[in-house]
Amino acid sequence: MRARGPLNGSASIARVHRRPLAPSRPASHAHRRIANADAFIERIATGLMLLAVMATFTLSSSVLTNWKIHYLTAGGNFYEKLHPTTYFTLLAFSLLLMRSRGPVGEINRMFSESKLLLAYLLCWLFLLVQVIVLERPFTVIIDTFLLPILIALVMWQLSAAQKRPLVWAIHLTILLNVVLGYYEYFSGHRLIPLTLGDVVVVGEWRSAALLGHPLTASGIVGAYVLALVLRPAICPPLLIRLPLIAFCLASLMAFGGRTSLVTVLAMIGLVGGFEAIRLMRGKRTPLPAAILAICVLFAAGAIIFAAFDLGIFDKMLLRFSSDKGSTLARFATFSLLSHFDWNELILGPNPVRVNALQSQLGLNYGIENFWISSIVQFGLIHTVLLTVGLVCFFVELLRRSSAAVWAIVLLIVVIAASSVSFSSKNIQLAQFVILISVLLPREQRRVAASPQVRTPVTYRSVPA
Repeated sequence: MRARGPLNGSASIARVHRRPLAPSRPASHAHRRIANADAFIERIATGLMLLAVMATFTLSSSVLTNWKIHYLTAGGNFYEKLHPTTYFTLLAFSLLLMRSRGPVGEINRMFSESKLLLAYLLCWLFLLVQVIVLERPFTVIIDTFLLPILIALVMWQLSAAQKRPLVWAIHLTILLNVVLGYYEYFSGHRLIPLTLGDVVVVGEWRSAALLGHPLTASGIVGAYVLALVLRPAICPPLLIRLPLIAFCLASLMAFGGRTSLVTVLAMIGLVGGFEAIRLMRGKRTPLPAAILAICVLFAAGAIIFAAFDLGIFDKMLLRFSSDKGSTLARFATFSLLSHFDWNELILGPNPVRVNALQSQLGLNYGIENFWISSIVQFGLIHTVLLTVGLVCFFVELLRRSSAAVWAIVLLIVVIAASSVSFSSKNIQLAQFVILISVLLPREQRRVAASPQVRTPVTYRSVPA
């Protein structure tokens, strides 16, 4: 009888410790179901963003106009005034809000991690109120300024594995536009008529492909080239990356964007100069890579001289000597503000008067400066607020991206200061945000855990 006492006591102790483990099975099963539901929602959102990426780089305003969709032209229904990328992104963003945390919890988590975006949204809301009060089309600021932040918020919720199809989609669509750009340049046949609103532009030799406008195509391809140069992890094999860079860089001559070409070449020259200084200071490099780089440089030099001798890029070179009034249009852009008084400039002048002055000054195709065009459209106060919001947005992009994003941000600023860019209704800023958020994410640092000696957990070490 005495021998049974300790056995019964130990059995009762074991039962006491085993009882709390029974309810953990239903809890873990429920947690697994919630995780599977969230993963399913994220897969659908990834599919929608895949459609958004493909639509962004293939469905330009010229393509939509050619398909009789009233995106920029007068008439049509309301749903035609928003780009298909906006619909796909809104659906993906709405789906991500339906995850297990709920809409309030998801919004709280998204903006708690990106607090500067709240300042951008506040500036955008002020602009929306002004547009509604003055009874102007508000779809302009949705595609141009709201779509980029929605794309960034969705992309930041996706993992690296979920972004992999988006990376392939970017490569394929941009290379498709580059190939079409070469075809239009050498054949002289334009696949999609170049349109600016209701106006069809004729006599333009510069290629546009599916990106709608030569300057837009030059900016996007230039940013893609900078991403390939500054972040080799996008395309690790050197035998593929170097020809890809050369192939896309040469297409800038076909697209005819002088600003993008000069900016990209200057940045590549700076990177090459710094790399040469590092090599002279003793930086080691693999011998096959050095041999391949020398061969590529000699081959590129021979191809460039042959192209110049054959006159392939004569049209682009003539753009630097005879730009058909482009420089005069930029001077007229700066003189446009002198025709308004301060009362008009603070809150924005009358659009009818603005259109009349643009026609007199030869600015029918747009004001080729983002800030001057914003002052003319929205006034000085809202231009300052919008600039502050964009600075906050780009600071958040820089914080969440690799160091290579600085070059693309500089390219964006140069393009904004020298062309129509974001001052009209387009998705060019959204295109840059897709390139940055998908191709240039911030690399996660792996912290190696220090080895620690741990005592094995046994039954005796567990307190009763």
